[in-house]
Amino acid sequence: MTTVKDINSLRLFKFERILNDDPVAHSLTLLGTIPDIQNPETKLQAIIRVEKTSLPAQQGPTLITHFLKDVQFMENNDIYTWFLGWLEASREHPDLKINIICPATEVHVRKYTKQELVMVQETAKLYEKIVKPYIDAFPPSRTQWVEDIITGKSEADKVLHRSPDPDFGYVILPDMKWDLITLQSLYLVAISSSSAIRSLRDIRKIHLPMLRGIRSEATRIVQEKWGLGAGALRLFVHYQPSYYHFHVHIVNANFHGTMGSTVGQAHLLDDIISMLELYPDDGPGIFQRLTLTYGLGNQHGLFEPMKEAQASLEQIAPI
Repeated sequence: MTTVKDINSLRLFKFERILNDDPVAHSLTLLGTIPDIQNPETKLQAIIRVEKTSLPAQQGPTLITHFLKDVQFMENNDIYTWFLGWLEASREHPDLKINIICPATEVHVRKYTKQELVMVQETAKLYEKIVKPYIDAFPPSRTQWVEDIITGKSEADKVLHRSPDPDFGYVILPDMKWDLITLQSLYLVAISSSSAIRSLRDIRKIHLPMLRGIRSEATRIVQEKWGLGAGALRLFVHYQPSYYHFHVHIVNANFHGTMGSTVGQAHLLDDIISMLELYPDDGPGIFQRLTLTYGLGNQHGLFEPMKEAQASLEQIAPI
């Protein structure tokens, strides 16, 4: 296994193809290989996602007079003028954020490849027949990195809050997507301590204290650490999630830089809590009975079986 920790090891990356180019997020996702440091003859498949960081607001007063290194005139029309520009290199304000997955599996390659979405309806029966077996087939190694965070083996210094209960506890820490600088793109994640809670489908009324705790602690943390007040956060849960260990996304309410916060994948934590509060205590929980509609990419492992299953769903007659 390789560990890429400096510019020299990063430059050993051998490009194969572009998996995704996202002009909205100003990012490129690249597929290639990196030599294994223990056996340089072995080439490990690697995914590298490179995105431009946001311009820090604190640069505003001196952005043009100090940080701007050079410009190239493009065009002007009446009162409007266009330039291309280059900024001075800065240790405090990096230009790029680089995320690496190595060794990357074919599942990772499909996940990060640009995809066409189709909307599907997942009934409780389809969940039991198709989705649950798909989730159960994943080996524990796929979420070992999550277990390392929960146990404190990895990223312990980044944890902002830890609730230690093994069944209903959680940790809150910055998400890898955040550059830790730009407040408007603030992105934290709360991860359940229990590996038995794989997705939203496993959430029941007994989990209400955990969900409320995540909400209150996230609010407290961003108020104390970054001065963000009430209503400054959007907390949501993905379904389908990117990995099957229950977690809650915590972002600045003004951050719109991710498709994952749109309808068809994101479920607001406040709405989840409210639905659980209104549902009876006995019998199957609401998320075990609900039909969930979501967008599924054509590279997802569930795409073909779920798309085929849509034809068997009973159509609702028009009123």
